[in-house]
Amino acid sequence: MIQKILLIACFAIVSVGYSQEKLYNPEANAKQDIENAVTKANEENKYVILQVGGNWCSWCILFHKYSNENETIKKITDENFVFYHLNYSKENKNLDILQTYNNPQRFGFPVFLVLNSKGELIHTQDSGYLESCTEKGYDQEKVERFLNNWKKSTVEPKPETTETKSE
Repeated sequence: MIQKILLIACFAIVSVGYSQEKLYNPEANAKQDIENAVTKANEENKYVILQVGGNWCSWCILFHKYSNENETIKKITDENFVFYHLNYSKENKNLDILQTYNNPQRFGFPVFLVLNSKGELIHTQDSGYLESCTEKGYDQEKVERFLNNWKKSTVEPKPETTETKSE
């Protein structure tokens, strides 16, 4: 009887592990995926955010969950960014790509990279500055400020048109 209970418990644990969404793909062709994200962002008049981390990173998973469940953050993100989860794990650290972005892994994980419409790095955001001071998680005001400060319409505002008055 104990063996059956242990077997069922082990099966349940393995099932839960496999049913969790895997945000990061160590086997992905990250360079091509980033190029595709930049192309999509240009078509949609947005910027790209690379969330660098791994499936092993509880803060990475927490940010993904937070940004998809918080309606305000999700709206800002969906309207202004193409998001890509760039894998950093023992299977694939993507060091060649990270080197082109000034080795942002030095800040810890997740770390966010904002790319402009040419795919150029315009900002690196250490996620520690987005965390709540009172509880484990992210601070909505800090995350909103980060996203709003780095959306395309803020970085590249359209010139105001002024009508010339004839006298």
